[in-house]
Amino acid sequence: MLEKIKDLFREVQDSPILNPEDLEQFRIHYLGRKGILAGLFEEFKTVTNEQKKETGKILNELKIAIQERIDSIARQSGSDDEITLSDLDLTRPVNYMEPGSRHPLSIVRRQIIEIFSHIGFTVAEDREIEDDWHNFTALNFPEEHPARDMQDTFFIEKNPDIALRTHTSSAQIRIMEKNQPPIRSIFPGRVFRNEAISARAHCIFHQVEGLYVDLDVSFRDLKQTLLYFAKEMFGDDTKIRLRPSFFPFTEPSGEMDVSCNICKGKGCNICKYTGWVEILGCGMVDPAVLQNCKIDSEIYTGFAFGMGIERITMLKYQIKDLRLFFENDLRFLNQFKGVY
Repeated sequence: MLEKIKDLFREVQDSPILNPEDLEQFRIHYLGRKGILAGLFEEFKTVTNEQKKETGKILNELKIAIQERIDSIARQSGSDDEITLSDLDLTRPVNYMEPGSRHPLSIVRRQIIEIFSHIGFTVAEDREIEDDWHNFTALNFPEEHPARDMQDTFFIEKNPDIALRTHTSSAQIRIMEKNQPPIRSIFPGRVFRNEAISARAHCIFHQVEGLYVDLDVSFRDLKQTLLYFAKEMFGDDTKIRLRPSFFPFTEPSGEMDVSCNICKGKGCNICKYTGWVEILGCGMVDPAVLQNCKIDSEIYTGFAFGMGIERITMLKYQIKDLRLFFENDLRFLNQFKGVY
């Protein structure tokens, strides 16, 4: 075997290599997985213990010699992928990457956060997979409430119930469990409901909910907070209207409409000729919810509200099909270039 290796030393140095193709064939012939060197290392396993030290040394020297021959020729021929000045085509156009744009939902989400941050609301986010306590029970949903039904909620497990959250209200529960008042936070995030996808509905959408719990918080505070938000988001001429409603986790509860910013309250197909567009639900936090979170409802009161970011975005930018937000159509997204 030693004589064979010595003969290979001479062969490696004398092998003619005239072009990159020859160099690649040389590499494969000697260093390939089924090449000469691989065969020698396999044969090395049968060498006697007395010869292993000397044979192993010269075998490694052969491997180094082969690699050095390859590297030397590669440097001489420029086939090592080094770019020289002669390789540059200075007349070739640059690879221009057109700047993108923010997604309209991201734009409006940021605007909502900024508006509420100006009046002291912090931002809190939490998990999208929730248990029954945080998503339903702690929020005062009765056992027979239709939101618990499989037709409305994406359940991952049953007994115990684990589901994709149907609202960011679960984050409100978690922050009240961990903190005593005063609490003033908003909760942006993605939520999931088992709904048919259409121009006005989707199984995935985004919410921003708000919570304020402190001493002597009243419905008047809620109304003024929401009026401030509406004017900041849609303009100083915006009016709001509160209508009685029902939610398990607030009492009293209401739906809030804003004056249509398209027809300025005169009536159009967007506002269904009423002059008003519903944008959110709100109300005073139900004492039972406070008690579930170990907050004394005899001392503290609070209000909560929740809005869909898609609804606000559609109204703000006069978008008529909610599905556009999820289709990644560049013709649609490019319209928001320069909007921050």
